[in-house]
Amino acid sequence: MGYEMTRVENAPIKVLLVDDEGLVRSGFRMLLETEPDIEVVGEATTGGEALARARETRPDVVLMDIRMPVMDGICATAELMKIRGLEETRVLILTTYETDAYVFDALQAGASGFLLKDAGPAELLHAIRVVAAGDALLAPRITRRLIGQFASARAASQAAEERLAVLTQREREVLTLVGRGLSNEEIGAQLFLSPATARTHVSHALGKLGARDRAQLVVIAYETGLVEPGGG
Repeated sequence: MGYEMTRVENAPIKVLLVDDEGLVRSGFRMLLETEPDIEVVGEATTGGEALARARETRPDVVLMDIRMPVMDGICATAELMKIRGLEETRVLILTTYETDAYVFDALQAGASGFLLKDAGPAELLHAIRVVAAGDALLAPRITRRLIGQFASARAASQAAEERLAVLTQREREVLTLVGRGLSNEEIGAQLFLSPATARTHVSHALGKLGARDRAQLVVIAYETGLVEPGGG
């Protein structure tokens, strides 16, 4: 089974709220608790507390603020990715900042999504459900072009080619299309494959590249030059 299938069907999405502002957490909790398919299982005010609460509650999704005392959200995300038993936990970064570097750093740390705090309630709920389902989520105002600019600046072509050597040609093609934001259905249509076959290729790429989810594949596609900045 690939990493995309991460939750028991029909089970509520368990969410951990991480933000150093009490009013922000209260607002999120009030909104989420009105949704029958979402359950708030805990809160934390720092990155360190987030790691402890995550171990206790094993959430499906962590709503993670970036700027917090002691340990910020990006560092906390990177540390959370190392915890055994939380391999299927997804992190959705919430922030008031849309600085380009944060987007790339958060996704590289292991986040599955990035959303601005001024997003509306419907957008936040949609983001939680998308990330819980194993898909990548970027705020509409934060484009893949920006991710590409940071990724290309940090990638060396030789290292990129070595990294991609584990993939078949078809898997490279699929990875390129994932990097461009296509769904399994869209990938299948473009490559004349069934959606199930496209999904299988995505799962193989995830496993071979050691990626947790589609968000990580997007980063890898840019890092290795399969998708050029501005070409997504």
